[in-house]
Amino acid sequence: MLQIRRSDARGFADHGWLKSFHSFSFADYFDPAWMGWGNLRVINEDRIAPGTGFGTHGHRDMEIISYVLQGNLAHKDSMGNVKGIPPGDVQRMSAGSGVRHSEFNHAPNSTTHFLQIWIEPNVKGIEPGYEQKSFADDQKRGRLRLVASNGGAEGSVHINADAAMYAGLLDGAETAELALNPARKTYVHLVRGSLDVNGETLKGGDAAVLAAESQLKLANGHDAEVLVFDLAA
Repeated sequence: MLQIRRSDARGFADHGWLKSFHSFSFADYFDPAWMGWGNLRVINEDRIAPGTGFGTHGHRDMEIISYVLQGNLAHKDSMGNVKGIPPGDVQRMSAGSGVRHSEFNHAPNSTTHFLQIWIEPNVKGIEPGYEQKSFADDQKRGRLRLVASNGGAEGSVHINADAAMYAGLLDGAETAELALNPARKTYVHLVRGSLDVNGETLKGGDAAVLAAESQLKLANGHDAEVLVFDLAA
């Protein structure tokens, strides 16, 4: 089964300082058909205006990944981490028993554009944790690079969840394939550009949801950046 969800079918919120597209039900956007996919609960595509951001707020029992596309995201949390997250970095925060943090765009003239991703953990009440790693473009060019996984395989960031996240850059004749377990679920989010996913063409912001499939093939990319999630059913 492969289903396409177009970018303009997502929820949208305009808070002035923040413009956010919601792939799944979030805050005031509610669609019972899109509560998540497997254990993937949130993909928010956020644009933070210059000099603004999310004030200090709390989370618990969620694996939260930030993937910056443009600008820099300034992170500060109750664990003592004070970090800047540039494009190419993958940041993981395990909320566990409870953590508080803020996220800001301190640039005076440019927008910070990033994806905020929540994956439900496979263990609750753990000690909060933080990890951040950089993945250069050449690691993702013409392939799917594992960037987050349970156990931190292949140098990826570790997540306390039965899930894996891959990032890829594809253009022209470049192709990438991934063997899938038909008993699991897969979510493909096209960050930008255009790309064929198992023969179906996606544009930036579109997604493909797959179940009971054994193979993923990505081809005919045009300046494409893609995230692929292997998920518990």
